[in-house]
Amino acid sequence: MSEHDGSGPPATALKLHALAYGMGIAAALSAAVRLGLPDALGEEPASVGELARAVEADPGALRQLLLALSCREVFREAGEDRFEHTGMSRLLRAGEPGGKRDMVLLASAPFAWDIWSRLEQAVRTGESVFPGLYGKGLFAYLVEDAPELGALFNRAMAGSGALVNKAVVTSLDLAGVEHVADVGGGAGRTLRALLEHDGGLHGTLVDLPPVVAEADPGLRANGAFADRCELVGCDVTEELPVQADLYLIKHVVHMWDDDTALRALRTVARRARPGSRVVLAEQLLDAGPSPEVTTTMGLLMLVSQGGRERTGAELRALLERAGLRCTGIRPTGTQVHLVEAVVEK
Repeated sequence: MSEHDGSGPPATALKLHALAYGMGIAAALSAAVRLGLPDALGEEPASVGELARAVEADPGALRQLLLALSCREVFREAGEDRFEHTGMSRLLRAGEPGGKRDMVLLASAPFAWDIWSRLEQAVRTGESVFPGLYGKGLFAYLVEDAPELGALFNRAMAGSGALVNKAVVTSLDLAGVEHVADVGGGAGRTLRALLEHDGGLHGTLVDLPPVVAEADPGLRANGAFADRCELVGCDVTEELPVQADLYLIKHVVHMWDDDTALRALRTVARRARPGSRVVLAEQLLDAGPSPEVTTTMGLLMLVSQGGRERTGAELRALLERAGLRCTGIRPTGTQVHLVEAVVEK
């Protein structure tokens, strides 16, 4: 059958057209959240006029926004000029369990548009464009220059990571593990989940000093887990003053190029005792439910930090080049897999 039915452009061209203007849908999602549209719409369908009054928007323009989003199953038409929620639009409401509101706001932050516009440069050089634009790396920028965006980043990671954290915690083999180090663990939400899961477990949160200073309150002094948790601020590519039975490195290696990843993994291998385990929790290019998401995240890691997503074989090779013996790859039921290794000396 021909792609051209005689009534319009070929289907292939239409698909490409939609892709080329994909930034418009990203902007539409952001606009809907910033307007407060998902929260203004209740459980019953509402008219465009009612919604426009609720969010103080032009009715005609708001209708265009709703039509564009409903084509992608974000909101749904429910009669003439009436719309209702869908599963995706509900995820944009404030306080929604597992919601994506903060992720949408982060993905459409001004710096995100800036770096995406320079993707060609990143592909040519294999390097992040962020330092050239802002004079420093992404995380230094979030801490030093844009703390409000840093707070948004932390909320977005917490919201999008809750399901993955649960899956990682239940998938990890903790047999014989008394002490786990969460390396590059950010605010420590994964470590907190581990300590909640296993009342006999002790943990250490390792990240850069400004990051550790903002750790989950439950892990800090006088927190609920303070007696079983230590906070260590350091650059793991240079040092790791922690010995543990298991080193968990979750969603970190994909932020690094191969050289940086090797420096960090060699630091872990050098510091760890023989028999200690190292587990990378990462999305894999050759596995997982959504290659569209994984490959796009790979480009985001490139343009923002010079990193990339990898295949299971590529992560295995990195571990072995660092002097670790890879023992297997374990699925978690989410987009994240556990790539497991052991220290041998």
